[in-house]
Amino acid sequence: MRWLFMLLVVLNLFYYVWHLQGVASEPRPAEYSALKAAEKHNIQLLSEASERLAPAVAGASRAEPETCLFIGGAAQQDLADQLRQRVLSLGAQGDIREESVASDTDFWLYLPPLASREASLRQLRELQARQIEGYLIGEGDLTNGISLGMFARESVAQAARDKIRAAGYDPAMRELPRARTSYWVRILPDERRLIGPQVLEQLSKDFPGLQHRLEACESLASP
Repeated sequence: MRWLFMLLVVLNLFYYVWHLQGVASEPRPAEYSALKAAEKHNIQLLSEASERLAPAVAGASRAEPETCLFIGGAAQQDLADQLRQRVLSLGAQGDIREESVASDTDFWLYLPPLASREASLRQLRELQARQIEGYLIGEGDLTNGISLGMFARESVAQAARDKIRAAGYDPAMRELPRARTSYWVRILPDERRLIGPQVLEQLSKDFPGLQHRLEACESLASP
């Protein structure tokens, strides 16, 4: 009986140890919640990383505008043609582009249109009889008005205006921007290496006043 009792005790101990090992291998409720939270957090991090990566990829795919070399700045197109021939002789292809910028302002004196063309013609003959030069405007918003001259300086225009006022007329004055056109030879990006600093220095000697700059290839218009 004593051996039977000892055998039952050993079996009970063995079963108790086996049960403890099984329980230890299963996650507790708190540990299971922590594991699920960690998995969810990792998923969010991957999603956020994808959102941060998307703008970067989109920015990388957006092509930057190509930069060309523009040389010239001449006010005459024939000088730009000569410069282009020199560029061609150096093995680089170049085309002519033009740039129009407002440089100065002109001051225009005029009399507004009257009720009819005949009335404006009578007024013009009156002016001519008083030795005041003018001509009838044939188009635009001042059609049938009388132009009294274009002046490069405001002081001169104001003096002429005062003289006409003294004759009994009240001319108006309008400021008109004066555009200046310059011509450039455009060198494409793949051929800019053919027009290096030494070449530009020599071209500057042969073409006084030569300018050069780097800009987007489509910044200037074709003539």
